[in-house]
Amino acid sequence: MDVELRQLRVLVAIVDAGSFTDAALDLGVSQAAVSRTLAALEQSLKVRLLHRTSRTIALTPTGAQLVPRARRLLAEMDELVREATSGHARLRVGHAWSALGRHTATFQRRWAELHPDVDLLLVRTNTPSGGLAEGVCDLAVVRTPPDEKHFAVTEVGLERRVIVMAADDPWARRRSIKLDEVRTRTVMSDRRTGTTTADLWPLGDQPELEDTADVDDWLARIAAGGVVGITPESTATQYGRAGVVFRPLKDAPPVAVRVIWPRHDPHPATQDAVALIAELYRG
Repeated sequence: MDVELRQLRVLVAIVDAGSFTDAALDLGVSQAAVSRTLAALEQSLKVRLLHRTSRTIALTPTGAQLVPRARRLLAEMDELVREATSGHARLRVGHAWSALGRHTATFQRRWAELHPDVDLLLVRTNTPSGGLAEGVCDLAVVRTPPDEKHFAVTEVGLERRVIVMAADDPWARRRSIKLDEVRTRTVMSDRRTGTTTADLWPLGDQPELEDTADVDDWLARIAAGGVVGITPESTATQYGRAGVVFRPLKDAPPVAVRVIWPRHDPHPATQDAVALIAELYRG
């Protein structure tokens, strides 16, 4: 079977226009070409797709099933072509949890001012590479050590750690918490992308860790009470919400913020993005 995209496009055009003549005008081809293309599609499928008379056209049951799928296929192909031909006109910045924290909005505004010809898109993907390894972004902001064999890496700043708890937790009335105190609590953590591991405490004196896989689930579980979380301060500014409170965590090592991108064939705007992110963290 040899079905071509142009044949599907002609079928959809006929249905949308309501006639072969109008479909030909919309496509910029002759009416005879529209008729030949539809006939070729029906011959390839070995089934009639349209009932047509001199005045009307109507989809057959098979045609009615095919047209919605043809629309989806054509839309996906059009998007693929747009990506291939104008991919450099959009910069996708991936992250696993909290983007750039308090710098996120400033980064978006400054980027729009400095690079109006390159659209900026933030993409949250809860993977160790922030979506870079999965191909859903052009560069990513990560807070766990990346795979330097495959990605170029630069450290742009440090973030303090904070502790998050339910708003009615007894600790919520305090101004800060010590890291050593947390070993008596159950701590929610994300083993794939989180920065909280048992290594924060001495061996044999570590808290119980409960796993989660998403920042929204993490916050919902903490808000329910009985557990706490430890996270970079960027999470507090990105995901502040009713039901939870964030407090400074004393004596905890800071979290390194890194930007990673492909070693080969990076997006042309990569270095501009890295420079701006680093500038914001320095500031």
